[in-house]
Amino acid sequence: MWKQLVSTLSLFTSFSTLICCAIPALLVGLGFGAVLAGFVGTFPQFIWLSEHKVLLFIIAGVLLILGGLLQFNSRQLDCPTDPTLAEACQTTKGWSYWVYLISVGLYLIGAFFAFVAPRLFF
Repeated sequence: MWKQLVSTLSLFTSFSTLICCAIPALLVGLGFGAVLAGFVGTFPQFIWLSEHKVLLFIIAGVLLILGGLLQFNSRQLDCPTDPTLAEACQTTKGWSYWVYLISVGLYLIGAFFAFVAPRLFF
């Protein structure tokens, strides 16, 4: 139960770091500032994410660390002996691993555009 909750939350917080920081930087960098302005006009909650990006990254980082620890611990757990359940267990472990890696990747991309890229390019 906790593993699934932490994995889901880490994916969504990682995705929100991408939305808050990487996508706006990409749009402005490519000259699509009007698209970004339209997006912000349609979804004003977007501004809140950008204003609180440090808190967002701290929460996402903590959830990713918890998710990684749960992922590491679940590798050593045995799957059921029933062939159908064992196959489902192995499939779930595989998907969980890839979802975690995607979450970490999104987090790192968002962190780059939120904290590193502004100092390098702007």
